[in-house]
Amino acid sequence: MNNLVFLEPNCIKAVPFTTSKVIAENTGVGHRYIKKQIVTHKSSLETFGLLVAHETESTGGRPEEIISLNEQQSTLLVTFLKNTPVVVEFKTELVRQFFEMRTELQKRQIGKLDLRPTRRTLTDEVNDNPEHGEWDYKNLINLSYKMATGKIASTLRKDRGANKKAVALDYMTSDEIALVNELTNKMAVLYGLGMDYHEIKEMLLNRRSIKSIA
Repeated sequence: MNNLVFLEPNCIKAVPFTTSKVIAENTGVGHRYIKKQIVTHKSSLETFGLLVAHETESTGGRPEEIISLNEQQSTLLVTFLKNTPVVVEFKTELVRQFFEMRTELQKRQIGKLDLRPTRRTLTDEVNDNPEHGEWDYKNLINLSYKMATGKIASTLRKDRGANKKAVALDYMTSDEIALVNELTNKMAVLYGLGMDYHEIKEMLLNRRSIKSIA
């Protein structure tokens, strides 16, 4: 079954949701009927938050209203549908995907917490070196981002729909954050051994068999 649950933007602070269109397409129930059920049960659904509607172009070119629903809203809504085999399969998959998304967001939070002491160690190593360069810390952080995601912080924010002042880590996956942590730890050790930014960059790239990083 296709992706049923989304984050927009794909950010650690975003709320997972599905849509009336997704529910209709994956249950075999008409979208108009799904929206009718939403209207009928609006007061109950909105005990879990305001319903959000937006318009998009349909295949015929006419605007189509699509309603976003969070986990509690969508879980309640599907209880109003007849339990056909297709609907039961959809309910099962919807629960699974919401659980996976919540787990992923929790892993991102834990990953950020785990990164704090590693970052602190790197900061101390840079500050304790009297010959450190003015931009060493920032350059090393960007190197860790580039190796983990393929992008430095500013490019990552732009490509993932974040504003210029957003925390780049908030727009990374849990796997990317874990890799940033691993790389940052290695950088702190190598910097403490007296290597400069360029030496650290060369060593890490060679070890990971990455040909080049801007």
